[in-house]
Order: sequence, then structure tokens, then C-alpha cells
Amino acid sequence: MKYMLIMRADDEALATMVNADFDEVMATVGRYNDEMIRAGVLVAAEGLDSAADGVVVDYSTEPPLVTDGPYGETKELFGGFYILNVASKEEAVEWAKRSPITGAGFKTEIRRITSIDEFPQDNEWIRKERTWREATGQL
Repeated sequence: MKYMLIMRADDEALATMVNADFDEVMATVGRYNDEMIRAGVLVAAEGLDSAADGVVVDYSTEPPLVTDGPYGETKELFGGFYILNVASKEEAVEWAKRSPITGAGFKTEIRRITSIDEFPQDNEWIRKERTWREATGQL
């Protein structure tokens, strides 16, 4: 099963990262990533650019409202993610608990990634997607 670990932080936690030694942070995170690679569970890991450079598309109106960052009323921002291929949610939780980026204001949200096999296979669009995934080596 695949799980996404969504790395979140509030504004205060992000401010502490600005003052951290970059090389030290990279070495710490690198060791964590290496553990997951050696265990054979890491599928992908990426950081996200600053929310100040992001855009939100809000579908509450017609046409949708596009707002450039930074955003007001931001309590927590996603800073990056990991995708793990593990046997269970409990295993994903155990990997999240080992994260080296910890402290007040830092959180990891864990969500299972659904598989195409969980959708009705007789649906035209599921069949088209399955064909595309097979052709691109994703299945």
C-alpha cells in the first residue's frame, strides 16, 4: 500500500527553519531518506517552494477566483511530502514518527493513496486511465 506523508508546519515552526544550518538540516534529512531507501519503502520525496510564490484557485465562485500567495489566515502550510510503499498504515506511522524535522508547530499528516484497482473497472474513464498507465509503465 502507498501512503503519503504530508509535512506541515505553522508560521512559527517555519521561522525556526530559516535560522537552522542548511547543511546540518540536509544531512539529517538525508540520513532519514537513506534509511527509507535502504528499507525499500521510499517511492518519492519532494519539498515545496514557498507559499509566497504559490497560487490558490478557489472554486467557490464562477469563474474560479485565483489568488497569488502569500495567503492570509494560514495556520499550517504543506512544506513537502514523502510517498512510501509499506505494508500498513501502522508502518507509515512508524516511519513518520522517525522524521528528523520535529518540534512545536511541525506535523505530518498520513493519507493512504488509493489504487486504480479500487475503482469500478467497467467505467470507460478508468479503462482509459489503466491503458495510459500501462503504456507509460505506471502499472
